[in-house]
Amino acid sequence: MKKFFTSESVTEGHPDKVCDRIADSILDELLKQDAYARSAVECCAAYDTLFLTGEVTANAHVNYKAVARKAIEEIGYTFGGFSFDRCEIIEKIHGQSQDIARGVNTSAEYRESGADAYDAVGAGDQGMMFGYACRETKELMPMPVVLAHKLARRLTAVRKDGTLSYLRPDGKTQVTVEYEGKTPVRVDTIVVSTQHAENVSQETIREDILKHVIEPIIPAALRDGKTRLYVNPTGLFTIGGPEGDSGLTGRKIVVDTYGGRCPHGGGSFSGKDCTKVDRSATYMARYICKNVVAAGLADEIELQVAYAIGVARPVSVFVDTFGSGVCGDDKIAEIIQKEFDLRPAAIIETLGLRRPIFAPTSAYGHFGREEFPWERCDKVESLKKYR
Repeated sequence: MKKFFTSESVTEGHPDKVCDRIADSILDELLKQDAYARSAVECCAAYDTLFLTGEVTANAHVNYKAVARKAIEEIGYTFGGFSFDRCEIIEKIHGQSQDIARGVNTSAEYRESGADAYDAVGAGDQGMMFGYACRETKELMPMPVVLAHKLARRLTAVRKDGTLSYLRPDGKTQVTVEYEGKTPVRVDTIVVSTQHAENVSQETIREDILKHVIEPIIPAALRDGKTRLYVNPTGLFTIGGPEGDSGLTGRKIVVDTYGGRCPHGGGSFSGKDCTKVDRSATYMARYICKNVVAAGLADEIELQVAYAIGVARPVSVFVDTFGSGVCGDDKIAEIIQKEFDLRPAAIIETLGLRRPIFAPTSAYGHFGREEFPWERCDKVESLKKYR
C-alpha cells in the first residue's frame, strides 16, 4: 500500500532554536562549574529583545547575558536589530521551588523506606516520555526526519563556510517520503526555505540550493522526475530570526524528536538539567529502543515511560512493536524493565548526564546523532539472549 509521510527541521538560526541554544548554553555553563546544578531556563526572543527567565539552583557564578550574546554571535546574528552586540537582554532567573526540590532531593520511596541510592532521587516532574527506533535508516530513525535534519545542517554549513555567503541564519526544511507498506521507496517532495541577503534573485537561490544543499544530501536513487522541489515558496525571505517571528524555548519539540512519527509527551528539553525526566527519561527511552532494534528483538518499537513527581520508579511502562517483535509486547516490556533501570538517578549515571554536553542538541534533532551517549548500542549483546 502506497502512503506518504512528512517531517520538518529548522536551522539553528530559527527564532525558536535560538532560544533553545541559549537555554542549553546556560545549562552547560552551569554544569561546567557544578555537575549537580538544577536548571529550568526559558527564553523568549522578539525583534531586538531577549527575555531570560526560569529557575536555577547551583554552586556557580554564570553571566547569563554574556552566555546568551556568545550563543547569538556563534549562530550568526551579527547584523540587524537582534545582533549579538545590540539586542536588549532582560534577565529574570531565580532559584528552584523548594516544594519541587524536596521531591527531587529525596524521593517518596527513600523517605518511606530508605531504599538503595538509586531510589534517593525522585522524578523532577510528572509526565509521560516516549522513545522510538526503526530500521528505515542506519541511524535507526525514520527517514523523513533524518533527511530533513541533514538538509538543515547542510544549509548552515554552506552559509558558514562561505559556499553560499548570501544565506542568513534562519531556515526550514521539509521532506515527504513515499512508502510501499513500511519500506521507504522515494522522496516525493522537498521544501527548503532559507533567509537570504536582499540582492540575490530567487532563481539563483533555487539553483544554488539544488546544487549545494539538496543534491549532496538526498540520494539520487530516492529522487526522480516526479520529485517536487519548493525553494522559498513565498518568493522572498530577507527578514528572519527573531526580527521576523518571535522565538520561544521548547516550541519545536516534534523537530527535536522523531518528526511526528512517534507521540511526544509534551515536555521540552532545552534548558533543563537531567533531574527533569522530560529530558533524561526521553533520552533513556531512545537508548532502550535503539538497543532493542539493534539487538533484533523488533524491527520497530515505541516505548512510553510515565512518572509521578518526587517518585523514583516509573508508574507505567508501555511497549508497541507494531507486530514486529520476536515475542509479545508485554514480554518485551518485562525484558526492558529487567535490563534497564528507569529510576532518574540510574538514568543519569547510565548516560552520563551531569556533563556540559547539551548545547549541540539544541538544533538538528536530539536523536540519530552518534555523538550523544543515548545513541550507544552497548546493550545489544545482553539483549540478544532474548531472541
